[in-house]
Amino acid sequence: MPLPSLWRTLLAAAAVALMSLPALAQQTPLSPAQQDWLARSGVLRVAPERDYGPFIYLDDEGRVSGLSVEMLDLVQRRTGVALRWMPARPLAQQLEAARRREVDLLTSLRPTPQRSGYLLFTRPYVKVPAILVQRQGLPPTSLASMRGRSVAVGTGYAVEPVVRAAHPEVAWVGVSDDLQALRGVLEGRFDAAVVDAASAGFVIRHHQLAGLAGAGEVGFEYELSFAVRSDWPELRAILDAGIAAVPESERDALLQRWLGPLDADTLVERAPVATRVGILLLLFAVLAGALLYAQRVRVERAEPRPRGRRPPP
Repeated sequence: MPLPSLWRTLLAAAAVALMSLPALAQQTPLSPAQQDWLARSGVLRVAPERDYGPFIYLDDEGRVSGLSVEMLDLVQRRTGVALRWMPARPLAQQLEAARRREVDLLTSLRPTPQRSGYLLFTRPYVKVPAILVQRQGLPPTSLASMRGRSVAVGTGYAVEPVVRAAHPEVAWVGVSDDLQALRGVLEGRFDAAVVDAASAGFVIRHHQLAGLAGAGEVGFEYELSFAVRSDWPELRAILDAGIAAVPESERDALLQRWLGPLDADTLVERAPVATRVGILLLLFAVLAGALLYAQRVRVERAEPRPRGRRPPP
């Protein structure tokens, strides 16, 4: 290789290496002691919740998906934690597994006094309000006005003890997940349900639950974190470092992609897919008919009239 070409190659390689230094520093925000702890701990067992979209859930192909999964992936890239995903189950079962030290890490959790007995929580990475959902067309209501009426809430969810204590006059009904709560409202088994705004919007869209609307916030906000077993404070510090290392632009893009704008007071269902498709087909047919008619008129106007004859009246 000629000398000038060799120098150009070396300079280009040096430039690439220099540009890569910030990225490498961002991907390894851990101290040597933390990296040593990870090496000694091996693969971490992650316990995913089965049906808590859009944060963590099983998609139509049986894969664990959601905002929290992608956030954990961003943290993993920057810390190098090795993860093994356990089978997806309801939250109550995963919490019990964490209590027995059968799993090491959970996502999408809000700290509570009860959970803090066996879990440590990272800094929150997303915040969403809990709202009241009822059937569409009913006058707006609130928990304070639902004395003796049935309201569904997720069993073991962080919001459950808060609303039960604040509104003991409500006939609370514990359910396994938000889908069961919203379906129960739609089918008339519950008068309303308490769910977080993001989950409500996701479930309504994903399961096409037409006929539901938000009735406002209930005075509780979900600050969701990763949770680790309480005897591993080193892991919490490692995950906190990973969360802090994710650029704000990446985090904002992630939140926007999964949540979008959240408006609890205007949470109204979208029409089912079949209805939307039917409307689109109808509009297409009307448009096609109008175009054909306009083309026919243009053709008729362009045709020459026979000489010696009067035009038709």
